[in-house]
Amino acid sequence: MTPRERIITAVNHKEPDQVPIDFSGHRSSGIMVQAYKRLRRHLGLPPGQLYVYDFIQQLALVEDDVLNIIGADVVELGHDFYKKEDYWQDWELQDGTPCKIPAFIKVERTKEGNVVYGDEERVICIQKNGCLYFEQTCFPLQNSDDRTFEKLPYYLRQILWCRLGTPPAPAGFDKQGLEIFKTTAKNLRNSTDRAIYATFGGNLVEIGQFCFRIDNFLYLLAADPELIHAYLDKLTELHLENLTNYLNAVGEYIDIIGFGDDLGMQTGPQMSPKMYREFFKPRHEILWKHAKKLCPQVKVSLHSCGGVYPLLGDLIDAGLEIINPVQFTCTDMELHKLKREFGKDITLWGGGCDTREILPNGKPADIRQHVKENVEITSPGGGFVFQQVHNIMSDVPSRNIMAMFKAVHE
Repeated sequence: MTPRERIITAVNHKEPDQVPIDFSGHRSSGIMVQAYKRLRRHLGLPPGQLYVYDFIQQLALVEDDVLNIIGADVVELGHDFYKKEDYWQDWELQDGTPCKIPAFIKVERTKEGNVVYGDEERVICIQKNGCLYFEQTCFPLQNSDDRTFEKLPYYLRQILWCRLGTPPAPAGFDKQGLEIFKTTAKNLRNSTDRAIYATFGGNLVEIGQFCFRIDNFLYLLAADPELIHAYLDKLTELHLENLTNYLNAVGEYIDIIGFGDDLGMQTGPQMSPKMYREFFKPRHEILWKHAKKLCPQVKVSLHSCGGVYPLLGDLIDAGLEIINPVQFTCTDMELHKLKREFGKDITLWGGGCDTREILPNGKPADIRQHVKENVEITSPGGGFVFQQVHNIMSDVPSRNIMAMFKAVHE
């Protein structure tokens, strides 16, 4: 099987010739730039330019030579942008390591750390000195009395997750941007036999948390439901328009469309199933079923961290086909339980290796055993794509990374 055939077979709930692997196929299956630098050295590869394609999380764009060694079966839509030198500008990590970042990102070094400005010269995020990530500092609706949300596109531009996109950003949903998306997707389709994962976003819960600040947003679900319904209606309307334009541009060239919404915590969902059904399920259903209507062959994926077991039935009912990253260390997220109850209805894209304790701290032999046990639970009958639980952090030893992937191939 080709890598693409392997992925498609698995998400159609059939067993492929071997377990399909995702490594850096989207923004939650990648590797931080520090760990990637060491991994290339560990594999005996040239140092490379270190393309930091996700500036917020400091994720490296993993080049084909590494993907070939690991045996990755999927790439993100903007994967080939590391080959476009004019897309990048020179930058340095805080430890002085030279690297490349997207040229459209305007970052400034200050006494407190690296900052990015939004409109009106307002700091929207900061990487404080000694920190590995950028933190959100601007919550545009935190103290607002706006109840119409007519300025929603403006608010979104002040949010780091919306403003600092990954390649081909800053291409947007206007005519020029959509042409860039289309050309990018078409060229990638013609140059790779890996499956193509197109990260659309379409976040509802998270965009609310980014706009109002998480504590305010969760409070308002109960305290002012009329306000939140008005907000979500406007946001869904915007997402639906962008989704239509996006899939009309790239739909024929992609295999998976990725949505995002971190619904879970370590102990369970962020909201009750009742609240999910009132506020979010109807709107998820609108977006996901519209995607299937436009592109029936494309699989609908949701990235959601945390313990989402109580919501899985509703997510499937709303049209979800793939759940990621399967954080099996959370309450009620045991792999055998998920496979038994939902394995015929949804693909478990993840759950391959614990990235919080086992991958950074375990010995290679322990990692090998851990991975083999997880794969034996999740892979029978298809409906499983191997991925570690979320991105590989900066401190993970290269020998542990390779022990993980070797165990999958075994």
